[in-house]
This record gives sequence, structure tokens and C-alpha cells, in this order.
Amino acid sequence: MTVDLAKLIEALPADTVITDVDVVAGYRHDWARDPDAGTPMAVVRARTTDDVQETLRWASSNRVPVVPRGAGTSLSGGSSGIAGGITLSTERMRRIEIDPVTRVAVVQPGAFNAEVKTAAAEHGFWYPPDPSSYEICSIGGNAATNAGGLCCVKYGVTTDYVLGMQVVLADGTAVRLGGPRLKDVAGLSLTKLFVGSEGTLGVITELTLRLLPAPPRMSTLVANFATIEAAADAVVAITAQIRPAMLELMDNGSINAVEDLVKMGLDRTVGALLIARSDAPGDAARAEIEIMEAACRANGAGEVFSTDDADEGEAFTAARRAAFPAMEKVGTLLLEDVGVAVPELPALCHGVREIGERNDTHIVLVAHAGDGNTHPIIAYPPGDIEAEKRARVAFGEIMDLALSLGGTITGEHGVGRLKAPWLPDQLGPDVMALTRRIKDALDPDGILNPGVVL
Repeated sequence: MTVDLAKLIEALPADTVITDVDVVAGYRHDWARDPDAGTPMAVVRARTTDDVQETLRWASSNRVPVVPRGAGTSLSGGSSGIAGGITLSTERMRRIEIDPVTRVAVVQPGAFNAEVKTAAAEHGFWYPPDPSSYEICSIGGNAATNAGGLCCVKYGVTTDYVLGMQVVLADGTAVRLGGPRLKDVAGLSLTKLFVGSEGTLGVITELTLRLLPAPPRMSTLVANFATIEAAADAVVAITAQIRPAMLELMDNGSINAVEDLVKMGLDRTVGALLIARSDAPGDAARAEIEIMEAACRANGAGEVFSTDDADEGEAFTAARRAAFPAMEKVGTLLLEDVGVAVPELPALCHGVREIGERNDTHIVLVAHAGDGNTHPIIAYPPGDIEAEKRARVAFGEIMDLALSLGGTITGEHGVGRLKAPWLPDQLGPDVMALTRRIKDALDPDGILNPGVVL
């Protein structure tokens, strides 16, 4: 079947459809650098819902695959290009409107997470979900993967803040789901269905997000440990008693990588670093810090340090956020985000270390430890074929380990293309069949992000 791309070009505003070879090549990969990514025939840089509708009508009638893409920061290959397909970019859809009375933000999907936070803050509000890449990741991508972040141990993930959306289905139909109401149980929970669907059921063109009052002042605790297992034991002890505003973990490898990059004086000799925060009001914050300190010391912490100084506390948070860019300096990366129930965190951390040693592969680990979501970061020398083979074996073994502990292959990055082969092992045949039935009902021709999830 011959595809008439000219009809799509004619149907959309000038400069919306990009066919320049060099520009299109830049949309082949997202941050995951999937080696099997293809080069799309064209890129559509939509500005409006109408542009998205027109694109999907054309794609549906021509059976052309469409890959929705935001900022391209996917860590699981969720927006990798498809040869002969269309990459539908929402990067130009950046409008943000704050309603201070209803306390919601109405945003287009291309706006960065950081831009939504800034716009909310100008009205005295806060949008809590905060992926480590919040400065460069799009809010549409956050919704597509149900992204989390550092404060989610207490405040929840993206789905907890999505009240409504406009989404365009595979045939070009635009529907509105939910809205600015805090309580609404009319009909099926379709809004929740699309959050985390990774562009396989529809393309989100607008989101209505719940905002909270401006965040309270934070107190910060930092503790170091001889081993990552001891730090994980402290996490289990802390979360059995309180819910911190943040509870992050770094192992020795990530500490050294970050120190190489930012040189903030982190102790390179310790086995692990725990960074915890409390935003409880008044004296309650001090009480929470004392509980966390006692749990750390009971599990063998060395130095334990706490501060009420916002800038000092934020410096440690920035160090944790720097782990991914720091590891980019080390080599080519394979990124994990496997998760387990918090009591299994020590076993997961120990197992990841053993997998690295067994496969002679460099793996460092950072974690949103308070909710059991870990990020093992695998690095290997660029162009080293044997090292890459070992790294990919380790990648699969880490997912197998998480599943053996009753965990998940992804806590917040999404399944994408890189993890799709392991999804049936987690969900089982009945849930996979149900997932396919939903996909077939909404996208009968299978044009939306084929190869992702299913």
C-alpha cells in the first residue's frame, strides 16, 4: 500500500509535518537509546488537538503506526521511532493555565514538569510529582508513564493529581474525561485507564491537574552506612513508623559518580547514603527526624547529620538527582526502575550487587527507597560488544530478581519497548489477554505505539 504523505502535509498547518532527513533522524531515539529503534517517515509537531486529530485520522485510514512523543526523556524506549511510521511530537503544545479558585492547572502535554511547578508556585500552589528529570521531562510524558519522583513516598505519583484530560483516540475522536472536580465517580474510571498507558490507547492533548498549597518547610537528615543492605534495613525501620516527605538512597558507586560530576564533598568511602526529609509542622518535624535518626543508628549508621537549612538540604537532594547525568559520563547506560514492597528492599539491593559481580558489569544503585522503587544503573564502555552482552544479561536478571521478590519490572519509567518481553512474567496470561482486549477495542488497527507494552 502506497502512503500519500502529501495529503497529511496539506491537511495540517505549514511547518507542522517535518520530513527533513537530518531533523527526522533526531527523533529516532529517546533517552533509552533503544538499538532497535527505526527512523520514522516524518515527524508531526502538533500545536493543537485539531492537529493531533487530523494526524490520527490520516494514520488510521492508511494503517500507519504513530509514536506519541513529548520531550524524548523516556528511559524505557517508550518513544523510540518506528521505520515507516509517524512520530507525533507534542513539544510545541506548551500552554499552562492556573485556576487559583478551583486550585487546578490546565496544561498541554508538551509543558515541562518544572514549568508547571513554577506556574503553580506563582499563585502559592504546588504540583508535587517530581521525577529526577523534572526540569526537562514533559507533563504529558509524566502522565503517559505515571511518573513518580522523590516526594512521592508521601504525596503520591502522577495519577493521584490527574483530575481530567482530553485524549485523542486512534481514529481521531477527541474525548474529555474527568474535569476539575475533586470527587467524581460517574461512569468507569477512564481517566485512570489512560494515565500510564504509554501512548498505546490514545494521545493526551490536555491535562487537568490537582494542585496543593505551597509546600511546607523541610528538615533534612543525611546518614551514611558501611553497606547498602544496612541502609535498606534502616529504610524498612523508618517506614514502619512514619511516612517521610522524602527517603532516598545512594550506593557507593553512585556517590562517587556524582562526586566526580558536582564535587560537593560527598564521602567517597561510605557504602551508602540515605537522604531523608520531613515536612511535618512545628515540633512534629523534629520528632520525625529523631525517629529517622534512631532507626539509622540502630541499623549501623556511621555519621548522621540533620539540618533545617533549606539550601543545605536541597544540596543533598540535588546530589541525588544528579545520579543519571553523572553516570552518563561513565559509559553507555541501561536503566532500570524495578520495585518491591519495602520489606524486600534489602534483598533487592543485595541481589543487584551480586548480579553486577556475577556478570562482571558495572551497576550502581539509587532508589526512591521509601516506596521500594530502585534505579539500578548499568554502565558499559561504548562500542564494547562483549560488555554490552553482559550488561543486557544483567538487565534481564535484575527484572527476574524483582519478580522473584514479588515486585515489579517498572515502578515509574514505564514498560516501553525495552521491558515488554518481561511483562507477561509479571502479569500472567489472563491479565495480558485482558490488556489486549482493551487495546483492541480502542485501537483496533494497532497503530498507536506498537511494540510498547504489548
